[in-house]
Amino acid sequence: MAEVEQHSIDWIPLTERHGDVRSLGAIWFVGSLNLTGFATGVVTLSMGASLVWTVVATVLGSLFGTFFMAFHSAQGPQLGLPQLVQSRPQFGYLGAAVTVWVFALVNYIGYNTSDALLSGDAMNTLFGVPNGLGYALSAAIATVIALFGYDWIHAVNKWLTWPFVAVMALISGAALLGGGLPAGIWAPGPFDLTTFMLVFVFVAGFQLGWAPYVSDYSRYLRPDLPVRSTFWWTYLPSAVSGIWVFVLGAVVSAAAPPGTTPVAALKLAADRLASGFGTLAIAALLVGLLSIMAINQYGGSLTMISIADSFRPVRPTRRIRAATIAIMLVAVGSIANFVGVEQFNWFYANVVVILTYLFIPWTAINLVDYFFVRRGQYVVREIFNPRGIYGRWGWRGNLAYLIGLAAMAPFMVIVGLYTGPVAAAAGGVDYSLLVGLPVSGGLYLLFARGLDLAAERRMVQEEGLLTPHREEARP
Repeated sequence: MAEVEQHSIDWIPLTERHGDVRSLGAIWFVGSLNLTGFATGVVTLSMGASLVWTVVATVLGSLFGTFFMAFHSAQGPQLGLPQLVQSRPQFGYLGAAVTVWVFALVNYIGYNTSDALLSGDAMNTLFGVPNGLGYALSAAIATVIALFGYDWIHAVNKWLTWPFVAVMALISGAALLGGGLPAGIWAPGPFDLTTFMLVFVFVAGFQLGWAPYVSDYSRYLRPDLPVRSTFWWTYLPSAVSGIWVFVLGAVVSAAAPPGTTPVAALKLAADRLASGFGTLAIAALLVGLLSIMAINQYGGSLTMISIADSFRPVRPTRRIRAATIAIMLVAVGSIANFVGVEQFNWFYANVVVILTYLFIPWTAINLVDYFFVRRGQYVVREIFNPRGIYGRWGWRGNLAYLIGLAAMAPFMVIVGLYTGPVAAAAGGVDYSLLVGLPVSGGLYLLFARGLDLAAERRMVQEEGLLTPHREEARP
């Protein structure tokens, strides 16, 4: 495991497939148990719903968003490719680079900027160092994990699982039993669909935010794994841990003075259980944040390499991964310094919602193509061929994406920035997610009727790299 990973965006040979599907449980359980996951819950309560209705919307949103993310995870063992490279058959060799991958890079930068703000604040609270230096120190640790790559990321999350369960249990006890919650906080209060849907879309979007890179962490698994196995070892750990930490963040926020930062609110709640426990709680969730920062750096590196490879073939090397990670560090640090931790809630809420809108059409198109059109059968060498059968511009995917995004626009709500006309007429209720998925997926399914799938499947059989796709692979 100590060896630096050799592969990046290339296909993983069958001789190098290894690992246990249960390792996905660790990576996606720990994936949310960090300061950013906790801050997600803090932000949900600021959206205006009562604590009870915030919790209900959080549970439903997490279960909904994780459903799609987990089916993306099931693509990894079958194809042995990073998630975004799989977009070339739908969007084209160049089309994927200038649409989906650019949005994916924005996704990594946006989330890592949020991570940078929180890690800097946590390091300042723990050690008194300036926020910018705190981020730099945190990023340096995460960089080491990202440079070593896939196996190290899996191993770190495996080691953290049970210690994090213990720490989260103690923090939960402090939040629920340590006092500080206002009287009547558990009264449901009136139901307001507008604020309920704001929380639902926000939480579902957070879980959907994993989709552009979730199969990056299952692509080394053997290809004969049943889809249901990969799905459940991704879905249950991610949904359960997400619900746990989101609800915990909302409860802790309810007991904190208005305007308190997520790190300060966590310290205040944990210290009610025992003096000094707040410091331990921050340190623990900071360690979890370092793990997810490594994942974001690793994924951002793969995305930049993918974009570059679409214009000029790139031979994946350790040096290239190091260079792209360095670019990520500088970009994220600069943006975080500009935003400032005081603006975290506003920045993070808008980042998650906007990225959700951008990736809803993509997730529908990618899953429909994989499970219902091509059924997991792709010609791997053609995915890396700029003049291959998948073309430079996949009009089917790009057109379905643009129409889906346009159909969503009237239903969107970006608080303080934009409210679509239909959403405004509905009192500010955001239905965009429920529009974008069926429109984009349905249109792509219609457009795909003209594909010569028989010829493509003959090429798949001649290539002999992919195992036959099971019927049980359908969602």
